[in-house]
Amino acid sequence: MENAQKSENNNHRLLKKNSSSSKKNEGRGKALVYSSAFIVILATIAITVFLGYKGIRTFFVFDVSVWNFLTTTEWDGTENSGAFSFIFGSFAVTFLAALVAAPLGIGSAIFMTEIAKKWGQKVLQPVIEILVGIPSVVYGLIGVTVIVPLLRENVGGLGFSLLAGMIVVGVMILPTITSISADAIKAIPQDIKDASYGLGATRWQTIYKVIIPAALPSLMTAIVLGMARAFGEALAVQMVIGNVKGLPESITDQAATLTSIITLDMPHTTYGSVHNSLLWSLGLFLLIMSYVFIIIIRFVSSRRKV
Repeated sequence: MENAQKSENNNHRLLKKNSSSSKKNEGRGKALVYSSAFIVILATIAITVFLGYKGIRTFFVFDVSVWNFLTTTEWDGTENSGAFSFIFGSFAVTFLAALVAAPLGIGSAIFMTEIAKKWGQKVLQPVIEILVGIPSVVYGLIGVTVIVPLLRENVGGLGFSLLAGMIVVGVMILPTITSISADAIKAIPQDIKDASYGLGATRWQTIYKVIIPAALPSLMTAIVLGMARAFGEALAVQMVIGNVKGLPESITDQAATLTSIITLDMPHTTYGSVHNSLLWSLGLFLLIMSYVFIIIIRFVSSRRKV
């Protein structure tokens, strides 16, 4: 009887000890999770505030006109400088790259998930992973040594152009669009596809009239995410676009983007000068556009049908 009582007491103490240890571990886990979330939020706010402060100094300290800054094309590092050429270059590269990458990415995703599910994934999935892991400087080197000479010989001009930037960035954002599109198509319930086949639709009719419309919000999200990356790309674009501070008249002309002009000019400016402040304003515009892309993504994602 006494032994049974002692055993019961020991079990009770062990349960209390385990419960206390479990609560401590749970508390540590909560503290770690909340701390991580707080640090991420704090870092985002700090970057926004810092870049906002540095960017708006141009317009309050040096009396630069916001309208002239956004609409004029002359860039000389003074109060009369305008960034429209670089803004246009960034948007041109982004949209042209999306025109290249979106059809290829969505087509590859459909091929992997609906046409050749077994060997398509075995072949394309590793290729996509390799493309994701390639550094941007490698894309730039390939662009300089392969794409630029190819354009020079077959299209004309120097080869350094918006067209070269479009091709390089299009290949860079291709894996992003492909992988997200493939996940979106996989997420479509099989019942919807079976219902289409049951009504007598062919595979291509099902893809065109059922799968793509059902996955369209997610496909649009993939494209916008790719565009967001393209808009902020610096090194690869800088190596192939020509970096001419003027407004291009065609896609075969040389141009510059917001990111390329910041990386080129920032080391040659004096901290606190007008030129330095103008570059910070370009960075602020990039941050604002990043937020715009995020808002578009959240809006499109909220309209998912499946």
